[in-house]
Amino acid sequence: MKKIYGNEYLLGTLSNMINTGRTAHTVLFYGEKGSGRKLMAGYYTQLLLCESPENGRPCGKCRSCRNAEEGIHPDIIYARTSGKLGGYSVTEAKNICSDAFIKPNNASGRKIYIFRDCVNMDARTQNTLLKIIEEPPEYAYFIFTAGSKNDFLPTIISRCVCFGVSVCTEEEARDALLSSGYSQSETDSAVSCFHGNIGMCLSYVSDENLRRLVDLTKSLSDSIIRKDEYMLNAAVYSAGRERDDLRLVLSMLDKLIRDAAVLSKDSKAKTIGVFREGAERLSEMLTSGQALQMHRSIERAWHAVECNIGMPLAMAAMCAELTEIAER
Repeated sequence: MKKIYGNEYLLGTLSNMINTGRTAHTVLFYGEKGSGRKLMAGYYTQLLLCESPENGRPCGKCRSCRNAEEGIHPDIIYARTSGKLGGYSVTEAKNICSDAFIKPNNASGRKIYIFRDCVNMDARTQNTLLKIIEEPPEYAYFIFTAGSKNDFLPTIISRCVCFGVSVCTEEEARDALLSSGYSQSETDSAVSCFHGNIGMCLSYVSDENLRRLVDLTKSLSDSIIRKDEYMLNAAVYSAGRERDDLRLVLSMLDKLIRDAAVLSKDSKAKTIGVFREGAERLSEMLTSGQALQMHRSIERAWHAVECNIGMPLAMAAMCAELTEIAER
């Protein structure tokens, strides 16, 4: 099984649940993209199905563990997404509710349903699942992953055991990349951008598009520093029309603004964004109040996109606001 770095307390909690026989039937793993929430969901799944767990950990050797690793276990069901936003439909939820009453056929006597990246799960879909996760068959388990608990209705959260998945230390991220065969220079470059977020570090060294988006975020910060609205618009436009790409760019820009606010108070503080040098330069020109205003402008822009307001219009309004704030 793939090594899991950090999150020792969470791993211990999951092991204790297995050792004491107090497994949770509905679990939510939440954390930022790349933090390992899906990896943790897979770990818990293997724990539930392992035929001979060792000290509260999956053995990785039995048939169930091997089938789970290879993605061919018949009693691990991944809910299917649909539509432009990649959400979970009411129809899919109804199908899973029906399937949950078909007993499993494995040594553990358990059946696992996994809903990954639930940011776009409609309230109607959640309400459809409510009854089955409230009173599931004794063999049925439901695992969700998401960026935040806020992606779910309170009625769903009240019936889940929720675990936050944390990013690791930069040292652990370096160990993970070096052990995966990446060079020291590739590792240092990735960690300088994404710090202890191992998933994003791994993506950075292997995904040319992510490196492009990081460079684009750096261009956005330069445009703000220069107070150049035209350059800012051009940089945002080059992000393209993919909503996921735009969401990631805005998230990285927001973290960079956050770093600037922190550095304005403590020049030696640790940063969480992809461009410390840009944050340092921004910290010299922005007050904490201006940084907060920029954060709110970025939030409004993304909210507008999620509400199906035209992307170019929403981004143009954001660029105008950011330039105006920088000029004050």
